[in-house]
Amino acid sequence: MSVEENKALVRRFLGAQAKGDLDAIEELLAPDFVDHNLLPGREDPGREGYIRSVAERHAALSDVRTTIEYQATDGEMVITRLTAHAIQDRGALFSIPATGREWVTPTIVIHRIVGRKIVEEWSANAVAPFLEKLQQEVRERERVEQELGVARRIQQTALPKAVPTLKDWQIATYYQAAREVGGDFYDFFELEDGRVGVVVGDATGKGVPAALVMSATCSMLRAVAQALGSSSPGEVLAQVNESLLARIPPNMFVTCFYAILEPKSGRMHYANAGHNLPCCRHEHAASELMARGMPLGLMPGGATKRKRPFPLRTFQEALCWMRDCETTSSTHTKYACIISHYAKDDKA
Repeated sequence: MSVEENKALVRRFLGAQAKGDLDAIEELLAPDFVDHNLLPGREDPGREGYIRSVAERHAALSDVRTTIEYQATDGEMVITRLTAHAIQDRGALFSIPATGREWVTPTIVIHRIVGRKIVEEWSANAVAPFLEKLQQEVRERERVEQELGVARRIQQTALPKAVPTLKDWQIATYYQAAREVGGDFYDFFELEDGRVGVVVGDATGKGVPAALVMSATCSMLRAVAQALGSSSPGEVLAQVNESLLARIPPNMFVTCFYAILEPKSGRMHYANAGHNLPCCRHEHAASELMARGMPLGLMPGGATKRKRPFPLRTFQEALCWMRDCETTSSTHTKYACIISHYAKDDKA
């Protein structure tokens, strides 16, 4: 074969690889073909092993294409410089799950041709470093997923399994994380004289750190609230603030709304440490419980705003909270409008 025919044969061979044309590859490889640069996971350097590896690559990759940049030949040896492109979105390859990422691999490949057949192949490419980087990313993703699983379990353990049962009162909860696991929490405390403490809050951050801070805050709030009994919510939050300062990282804090409900009288005392304002649904409207203060764990002596007792009339009013540090004032206003709309149609 002439020099140009050898180069054309290699171009046809590389094109067959890009298309996944196994019949053409089988036709062009010599029976005693040897691959001198096995890819990870390959043990058979022969013809059958090579064809099998091409099939495996095409089962995992899409949009496979090859750009030949340079070719040279010295008799039966053909040297080709090329760049291979592919997207791994169909399945695992080299023990790496599908990522949807594009592979761009510059390669220099040498083929020896005898009697119109490819007898040997050598390659020098960037596949190994690229695969190592991908494997590092996979390990990091698995670590993050494991961390989120731990955070999720911490959060689920800290949240109450049931709500208090109070005569003539209905209490319902619904919780769903906006995205990944965060530091949102709520809880109920049984206090003296039949009173009930209600807390809603959010620790900044995501993952395990936020879940740990959330869990610690819930425990502190419960311990302090039950120790102080019927003391004002502001005093409870003030004590928790001082305890949190020594126990959480300096770049974290907790927003928190704490209220003490008196079921018999329908009165509620409350204080707010930087959390979103709750909405109170009246018979035909909705209003916010205006009280603001500094978040917990932010600075010593952070003031928590308190208000005079607020009356709730059984079965005629409802108190609703929004929990999420990412909630904006605009979305909060829309939320209040929705509550007000349904209040006009539902007097129960």
